Amino acid sequence: MLRYLPFLLVLALWIYAFIDCLNTPENEVRGLPKLAWVFVILLFGEVLVGPVAWLVAGRPRARTRPAPRRWVAPDDNPEFLRSLRPDEDGPKG
Repeated sequence: MLRYLPFLLVLALWIYAFIDCLNTPENEVRGLPKLAWVFVILLFGEVLVGPVAWLVAGRPRARTRPAPRRWVAPDDNPEFLRSLRPDEDGPKG
């Protein structure tokens, strides 16, 4: 049973790289055209060259989340600005 583990790991990486390549938009692929990457993954997948090359050189860079917006001054905060508006129910001068 344990002797099949390397084969299954290679197969899993091969399938992951292939599906990831197919799901990546054409304009985000780096290095080669998307169709070329599909052929590289399929032809060189058995020896791990294709999938590893895709993960290292062809896959788009990881997207980072934008930092949460921090208010630097009270007048940048919309809630503070709303609190400055005169109340419609309050006394009028």
